[in-house]
Amino acid sequence: MKTTLDLPDELVREMKLRALMQGRTLRDLTADFLRQGLGMGAPRPTTPPPGSAVETGADGLPIIRGTADAPARLMNIEALLALEQDSQTQDDMHRAGLSV
Repeated sequence: MKTTLDLPDELVREMKLRALMQGRTLRDLTADFLRQGLGMGAPRPTTPPPGSAVETGADGLPIIRGTADAPARLMNIEALLALEQDSQTQDDMHRAGLSV
């Protein structure tokens, strides 16, 4: 059955990201989340598409493996956190309609 939901943008972005990382459709992921929320079943085990850099850890969280020459492998944790913060600040400013 088709239905229309008005969901917060950040929720839809997270769902799309998870669907992509798990190699699933947004429709299937959403249906599983609703089933879980309603207590109708356990989550299905997920398998990334063949050749994907994304794996699922023992705790169910995604692990993204970079190549040996990936720039992030040469950065320390402080530089990675600063890069993430800068990206989030730019995104926040863009959403607020401010110049970056």
